Amino acid sequence: MEVLVGYDDDLAGEATRLSNRIRGLLTGIHPALERAIGPDITHRAVLEILAHCGGPAGIRAAGREQVAAITAEHAPRKHAKLVDRVWAALDEQTVTVPGTTAADTVLPQLAESLKTVLAQRKTLAAQVEELLDAHPLAGVLTSMPGIGVRTASRILLEIGDASSFASSAHLAAYAGIAPVTHKSGSSIKGEHPTRAGNRKLKRAFFLAAFAALSDPVSRAYYDKKRAEGKKHNAALICLARRRCDVLFAMLRNGTYYQPPQPSKENEKLATAA
Repeated sequence: MEVLVGYDDDLAGEATRLSNRIRGLLTGIHPALERAIGPDITHRAVLEILAHCGGPAGIRAAGREQVAAITAEHAPRKHAKLVDRVWAALDEQTVTVPGTTAADTVLPQLAESLKTVLAQRKTLAAQVEELLDAHPLAGVLTSMPGIGVRTASRILLEIGDASSFASSAHLAAYAGIAPVTHKSGSSIKGEHPTRAGNRKLKRAFFLAAFAALSDPVSRAYYDKKRAEGKKHNAALICLARRRCDVLFAMLRNGTYYQPPQPSKENEKLATAA
């Protein structure tokens, strides 16, 4: 599992590099098109457009019907909206920037490379999942919102059943998600995330917290921290720290995740309202 997960980490880094390269190139020659498709750059339909047509000049030359046919297979539900976004972006910019023609040569190669990397990650995920399923704590980890096959595997590789940690605070410190209080003399200058800790484990906790934002409980806590004035990443670290307490108890007791139940006091207040 260590070999597979380590290789997947390498592929993830390569996918990020390629995605950023494509978005950077589009930003340089056609910002409107980058805004239209950049957020979905890893979607197969978007990659197929770039692989078959290249940049803005190649897309317009291919024509709306051909682009619609390319995307229909890979985004049957939203291909029409995607094509509308692309054409609205093409019409938004009338100036041809130097390098646009060269982009029609480079972008297809970058898109094909990114497709290959994403396909490799998909294959690896199936292999990792097969190994993960054999572990007795696999179900415990994946029962928690936001923890998938990749993050569960990384957590298991880094801490096992967490029995080597005396408390969740020790685990949080090891992961680098415990805030550190900065002092100068007798004054306290606030708490800041530490730069120490296990970077791989910290990344797993961070990604799991981000993925958990669709969970109402996690989202409520994140929104609370944002309302307190914390920026996005700081609020996610706070959420990761909170989830660390829950995860530690789950691993220690071998229990599955249970959403927190409203207290009797909150139930009375809700009833009174």
